[in-house]
Amino acid sequence: MPDARFLEFFNSLSTKTIDIYVDGACSGNPGPGGWGAVFSHPEKEITLAGSNPATTNNRMELQAAINAIKAIPTDFTATVYTDSQYVKNGITLWIIGWKKRGWMNSKNEPVKNQDLWQELDVCTQKKKVSWQWVKGHDGHPLNEKADMLARRAIIAERMR
Repeated sequence: MPDARFLEFFNSLSTKTIDIYVDGACSGNPGPGGWGAVFSHPEKEITLAGSNPATTNNRMELQAAINAIKAIPTDFTATVYTDSQYVKNGITLWIIGWKKRGWMNSKNEPVKNQDLWQELDVCTQKKKVSWQWVKGHDGHPLNEKADMLARRAIIAERMR
């Protein structure tokens, strides 16, 4: 969870609009995983990262988004940039049908990672968030930084 640095960061900004770049990674799928988030404002930026000893890439992509959104104060507006079509389409399109069908997908099978989708759904309802897809590994500096944070988190996880 975010620490006092985040309170100080958000309180220091002149506007209540922020861009967030999120990414997840996994070494093996499943395997040790990491996630990263870069909170970017024209005045400054701050990062957040975490890991899991046994997970999947999709779970880390979702965890990055969840933890980033939880860190945003409710009076801020955020644009979340993800290179995961799974996350972007899931939260903006597919989730509507999943909820109508009792968390079953279009094949009438249980939605994978339902626990994280439900958590993401709850935390986005309390915040002003829009979603944008960005092509991964295409040289976008903040997307690359989020990826680097996720990969470093995997290394740290392995060293525990």
